[in-house]
Amino acid sequence: MTDYLVKEGVQNLQHEGEKLISTHCCYCGMQCGMHIRLDEKTNKVVGVEPRYDWPVTLGKLCPKGVTAYQTIDHDERITKPLIKKNGQFVEATWEDALDLIEKNFKKLQKEHGKDALSVFGGVSMTNEKCYLVGKYARAVLGTRYVDYNGRFCMSSAAGGFMQTLGTDRGSTLPWPELEHTDCFFMAGSNTAECHPTSIQWLWKARDKGAKMIVADPRETPTARIADVHLDLRPGTDDTLASGMLHLLIKEGYVDEAYVNERCNNYEELKQAVEGFTPEFTSKITGIAVEKIVKAAHIFGRSPRSVVMFARGIEQQSKGVDNVRLYTSMALLRGQIGKFASGVATFTGQANGQGGREHGQKADALPGYRKISDPEAVKYVSSVWGIDPADMPKEGVSAYEMFDEIEEGRIRGMHVMCSNPAVSAPNLQHIWNGFNKLDFLVVSDFFMSETAEFADVILPVTSWAEDEGTTTNLEGRVIRIRKVKDPIGESKTDWQIMKAVAERMDKGHLFNYNNPREIFDEFRLASKGGKADYYGITYERIDQEDGVFWPCPSEDHPGTPTMFKQKFGTPDGKAILPIVNYRDSGEVPDEEYPLYLTTGRVVFHFLSGSQTRRTEFLMQQCPVPYAEMHPALASQYGLVNGGKVKLMTRRSEMELEVRLTKAIREDTVFVPYHWGKELAVNVLTNPALDPVSRMPEFKVCSVKMKKA
Repeated sequence: MTDYLVKEGVQNLQHEGEKLISTHCCYCGMQCGMHIRLDEKTNKVVGVEPRYDWPVTLGKLCPKGVTAYQTIDHDERITKPLIKKNGQFVEATWEDALDLIEKNFKKLQKEHGKDALSVFGGVSMTNEKCYLVGKYARAVLGTRYVDYNGRFCMSSAAGGFMQTLGTDRGSTLPWPELEHTDCFFMAGSNTAECHPTSIQWLWKARDKGAKMIVADPRETPTARIADVHLDLRPGTDDTLASGMLHLLIKEGYVDEAYVNERCNNYEELKQAVEGFTPEFTSKITGIAVEKIVKAAHIFGRSPRSVVMFARGIEQQSKGVDNVRLYTSMALLRGQIGKFASGVATFTGQANGQGGREHGQKADALPGYRKISDPEAVKYVSSVWGIDPADMPKEGVSAYEMFDEIEEGRIRGMHVMCSNPAVSAPNLQHIWNGFNKLDFLVVSDFFMSETAEFADVILPVTSWAEDEGTTTNLEGRVIRIRKVKDPIGESKTDWQIMKAVAERMDKGHLFNYNNPREIFDEFRLASKGGKADYYGITYERIDQEDGVFWPCPSEDHPGTPTMFKQKFGTPDGKAILPIVNYRDSGEVPDEEYPLYLTTGRVVFHFLSGSQTRRTEFLMQQCPVPYAEMHPALASQYGLVNGGKVKLMTRRSEMELEVRLTKAIREDTVFVPYHWGKELAVNVLTNPALDPVSRMPEFKVCSVKMKKA
């Protein structure tokens, strides 16, 4: 077991008979620092202490972080392999489970070709495991069908940053600099609930006079503390951002020298946003003209500003355009690459940044290389020890893999660290796909809604039972440390992929003994790519409290601030977008007259597979609900605590009504952390962004009636 000496000043937290291990939370991209308390006699985790010297969160934990340790030894953990027989799961040996996987994987590929198999990964795994998912799919199974749950989370931010800045790193500045910012423009992010340990930096800045602008259809806890709340209609972010750009140009707030020297397409952008006057912007977004103008003046006059956003603007069929336009606000002000200024997206999952950089994406190879680039294929193949001719071509996005199942092209799937039976849109299509598969393997430590469809369930270790690295929302690569020995017969995801590789006669490609060996290989695989980790080592991470990528050599200091001299484009200049207005995939009409939008609550995380098994969190928020304005509810005879039936073009569901004046009168909000009959994603629209292939979770049209 790894022993990690906690830093001076916290040894007094350690009790007799207990070990205190420093690591990071398993939930969001904040990756809050914590010390896990282990009873050495029982090998049980008994508590958690904040890590006050962790520079990103300074000892803060949210309700999920405080209780995260309770899932480690949870009595619902899957501890042995399970095989489905006659519709029921029965315990099996690892040998029997792997025999069944080998038999079915080989049979399906013999009968239907290599691409009959697919892999669905996740970004709550370490960098080491995320890296191996891509290698496992392409080099071991030989399939082009690999994608991951970040497609439902971070893909629009990635696409928007790549098209505008040339490199996708979620934040262009380190988080502690936020304290010195003069203005925050936050779009589609309820930071106070979804990334609550970030809010301290905003308060520190506010104490120094910083202003705050929040764009959100709801008056969230974040919007309540704003100087201006831009209460836009769902799906109109592109118009709002274009309207802001229009005013920045018209009012003379553009840093002309910066833009002329460091950006392309400025004249084209000016022409594209010329018609987005405050009056036109107000008509489309529903925001009062005075608010739009006030927000532009505050933002335009601020010496240091940061544009921040999250899933609210990204989970749309216009998500990439939204990111490009909001990012351009920071570019016109000349803020990117400067102290306490820039652009940042709030990463949703623990390794939402690192997990998208190293090969789980359908179109990507390690180091953020493109699989369509022959030189990238040649280099990565040399690291892996395969013939470049054997590297599969680009696959399809996560949701589109279920279209491939429907068409009979995908016949088997291995799901790791993901629960698409809750997290994907238009869930009936997903459930039909799982039922149609000839063979499904799920690696998980709880019986998730996805695992219930499986033919074989493989028990994996929890986040605290293995070593590795993750990359937080700043782009800082950090260490996850092993707290305790694995429970039962559970194995790590990398050990499972290694075991399957051996059964598929590719064991020589997965000859690893520990995560450090994997890390060293993927450092090499990333070398020279946009996300270059080559200079990062475990020792440096420990000594420096994390290292920012890109870091091309061991004597390189890392890159806390991105784009100081140039952007990641071929000519080093940012690309300002030329975007034409278009509607969302669905807009309210006579039959479906309202907007439906979805999101998180502070007490739950993603599909809820872990948080719904945490007693305190379930006490605080036991069921989902339909949040709506009292004026809207009165039109339908609905009362607080009553029942409403929500109906979209895909499905319907009944929920409890929760009344609040903190939401637009044309909008209904539902949190998405519950499964089965309480999964709001049975209603959501699978319309995909043309670039990121992100589904439109945040906007669809709905009708309702009293249940």
